[in-house]
Amino acid sequence: MSKNKPIYGQISGCQICADYNLKTVLSLGHQPIVQEYLAASQLREPETTYPLNLCRCSNCGLLQLDYIVDPRLVFPKTYPYRTGLTNMLIRNFRALAEELEKEYGINKGDLIVDIGSNDGTLLAGFKAKRMRVLGVEPTDAAKVAVKNGIPTIQDYFNKQVAAKIVKKYGSAKIITATNAFAHINNVPALVQSIKMLMDERSVFVSESQYLMDIFENLEFDTIYHEHLRFYSLRSLDYLFKKFGMTLIDAERISAAGGSIRVFAMKGKRPQSSRVRELIVAEEKIGLYEEAVWKKFSEKALAAKNVLLEILIQCKKEGARIVGLTSPARSNTLLGFNKIDGQFLDYCCEKKGSPKIGLFTPGTHIPVVDEEKLFKEQPEYALVLSWHIGEELMKLMRKFGYKGKFIIPLPKPRIVSNI
Repeated sequence: MSKNKPIYGQISGCQICADYNLKTVLSLGHQPIVQEYLAASQLREPETTYPLNLCRCSNCGLLQLDYIVDPRLVFPKTYPYRTGLTNMLIRNFRALAEELEKEYGINKGDLIVDIGSNDGTLLAGFKAKRMRVLGVEPTDAAKVAVKNGIPTIQDYFNKQVAAKIVKKYGSAKIITATNAFAHINNVPALVQSIKMLMDERSVFVSESQYLMDIFENLEFDTIYHEHLRFYSLRSLDYLFKKFGMTLIDAERISAAGGSIRVFAMKGKRPQSSRVRELIVAEEKIGLYEEAVWKKFSEKALAAKNVLLEILIQCKKEGARIVGLTSPARSNTLLGFNKIDGQFLDYCCEKKGSPKIGLFTPGTHIPVVDEEKLFKEQPEYALVLSWHIGEELMKLMRKFGYKGKFIIPLPKPRIVSNI
């Protein structure tokens, strides 16, 4: 793999160690880009899909995709996701700001840089504490951030951008990449660019969906073209050591259905007991064993069949079914299960979502304001944001939805009372 040029298309080598022994764990077929929602005028046009295969490196154990889509297509300027629309993430980022201030002695005026900063929600917490903040975000979410008073460079993060930041602002005390560190291709160039922002006291903090949670909760719907790598703690430890850094601490957090938050610094440093304990826990459940991932694939296929049986039975009874929210991950689930407009009348989103008025990629289900759910009261709502299902179902009840819920994963089931 080149260390300087972006990597697109089919890849045969591991994204971290470059070993060529990749083995397919689960094939999800060819799928469109999950955020490429369609206007009504596009529904009769050809739609591009790409291979979506979860593979495992036999050498370092990294779980990863074997096909990388050009990031200009995956994260275009019109990318619709907004961090500030998800209450869970707002709470998570506020807690992160508090933790970093307490544990790493951040002072007023210290520079905080967020890679993949979206609408600036994370940095707002640091700005409130009178720290200097700077986001790097390639999509038009950067414009929202700037409008909200968060300085943001609208560009893809790379060595050139890192050099400009250092020249203008100096080194950063904290560099964050929440749900972005597994999204950026060309790992050597990515880590080297991050190191350019760091001095000896700098801390790099990343949050990524955790392989342990994906395994334990059968979260195969988190597999899509934005997520190029699925980290265990051992693979992250291997990665940082390879590039002259130390993974000094780590913790499991609930964000995005279960994530790993890691802290790294330049050079050789002591590791916390939490790092060692988590790696032991990974080993204990067999996270690095090929046979364990074979069972994961079998469970995914079984869940697919059970969910389809539930949906088919509901439709046989003449029931109406709608999708509750339309997160990116839901489009992997819908596409893999072949759930389209024959099953779901529509998907509903919170007022203000840029997806409203569009159609889901691949399955072409209309996305509407959630007010329609409360007005029409369909018999069933398929909880597509099932990773926050309990909170979401309680909220829907509070707002007046009276129907039943269908939870798709890890064990598909109908929920009547909540």
